[in-house]
This record gives sequence, structure tokens and C-alpha cells, in this order.
Amino acid sequence: MKFSIKNKLFGANKFNAVKFGLAGGITLAVFFFFSTILALSNIPGYTGFCEIINMFYGPWGYSVSLLGALIGALYGFGDGFIVAFVFAWVYNKLIE
Repeated sequence: MKFSIKNKLFGANKFNAVKFGLAGGITLAVFFFFSTILALSNIPGYTGFCEIINMFYGPWGYSVSLLGALIGALYGFGDGFIVAFVFAWVYNKLIE
């Protein structure tokens, strides 16, 4: 049996990049959706965050509204999926 520092540190466990991407996408989609709904309810602290979301996604249809919450959830899912997928893919390449 060959001793390897890499196997000791990482255990040679790989992420399933698609499942990791789905988890990241769903998390960010739920976060964007409920943040927008809470901003609609005038809960303190959420309006500022939704203004930041609006700076990035406003030109593509996001707004603090019910339709904006759905659009924000779609953009959140897309961005969360891509970031988490790339993270898992790079991680898997580094432990090979």
C-alpha cells in the first residue's frame, strides 16, 4: 500500500459536480426569492440587499415585486449552479 499525503488530507473523495451545483443553485434561488418577498413586506434590512440585487440584475428584469422575486430566483439558481459546479469541478481536478 502506497502512502500518499494527498489521500490522507483529502481522503480521495470527489464531489458530484452536478449535485453540488444543484445544491448551490437551489440555495441561492431560495435566498433571492425570500429576500425579495421580505423586502416587499418592508422588513428592515432586506430592502438594502434587494437594491444591491437590483443593481446587478435590474437591467435583465429583476425588481422588488412578486415577478421580480421569481426572476431573481431564476438568476440566483443560474449563478449559484455555475459557481458551485465550477468549485466542485476544480476541487475534483486538484485531488486527482
